[in-house]
Amino acid sequence: MSEETPGFDEKPEVPADAAQDDAEPKAADSADTAEGAAPAGDSAQDVALLAQLDQARTALGERTADLQRLQAEYQNYRRRVERDRITVKEIAVASLLTELLPTLDDIGRAREHGELVGGFKSVAESLETVAAKMGLQQFGKEGEPFDPTVHEALMHSYAPDVTETTCVAILQPGYRIGERTIRPARVAVAEPQPGAAPKSESTEGDKPSGEDADAADKG
Repeated sequence: MSEETPGFDEKPEVPADAAQDDAEPKAADSADTAEGAAPAGDSAQDVALLAQLDQARTALGERTADLQRLQAEYQNYRRRVERDRITVKEIAVASLLTELLPTLDDIGRAREHGELVGGFKSVAESLETVAAKMGLQQFGKEGEPFDPTVHEALMHSYAPDVTETTCVAILQPGYRIGERTIRPARVAVAEPQPGAAPKSESTEGDKPSGEDADAADKG
């Protein structure tokens, strides 16, 4: 009565091949799950890299703009310094030559009176040459129209042979350096006679008209 039924307490034997077959699907499922999760990780990494790239580009643009601004400021500074240097040089040269103008006037008067001879002539010509090399230019001629920006009228008169205010005598020549006048030419000017008609009109007025000529012939 107490006989044991054989096989109930023993575990069934599972073939090795069947166990391996059961393990392979589980491994395949795990691999598929890993492959499915990989693209999501790569996408997040790409987004982070793109964000970093945008930040780098923005920083590069800002630094480039700063560099360009600094270069422009430096170029402006160099031009301003060069302009100031030239201005200071011109002022210094003009001051020196202004002090020499009375001596140049004496040389000019001596030349006009025939007194520029001997060693004095050589010294005078050397001084004029040096002044010319420094940019000093003389201006002012008789017969040129009067220009109040470069002429200073010291004498005034009327003349029948001028049609506009004219420099008729140069009392002291003017001097300039480049476009800068350091002394105007001091001149005597002449203006047309007040109320005088132009020569062309007066000449025509002297001619008798056709009616006057016929009347004169009949008379």
